[in-house]
Amino acid sequence: MSVSDPIADMLTRIRNALMARHVDAVIPYSKMKEDLAHVLHDEGYIESYHVDDTGSFKTIVIQLKYVGLRRERRPVISGLKRVSRPGRRFYTKYSDIPWVLSGMGIAILTTPNGVITGEQARRQRIGGEVLCYVW
Repeated sequence: MSVSDPIADMLTRIRNALMARHVDAVIPYSKMKEDLAHVLHDEGYIESYHVDDTGSFKTIVIQLKYVGLRRERRPVISGLKRVSRPGRRFYTKYSDIPWVLSGMGIAILTTPNGVITGEQARRQRIGGEVLCYVW
């Protein structure tokens, strides 16, 4: 079955796995999703990720990150929000890149230099399409 918005599908799979307290989330592979997982790993929101191509199609396995002891453990990611979607694209200049929770979260953008965070885009002085917010 085809998915009309693969990035929203990825974020929903991560959100559902966090709510169910799963250790990992399995997501169908695409280069954009791998770049998104790389940004989440670099920013410390997930433990790790790897591409699994042993089956009939490639998947990305994301190891989710939790804090706290066994019964009181909470996910590091408390929220994910898709911003730009196929029906309504959201592009921004570097000076207008939004702050997520006054700097406590990150905005993830796709730019001519690849998939990067809003802070990196501000430093490089480039704009792009705002994919999602993570906090």
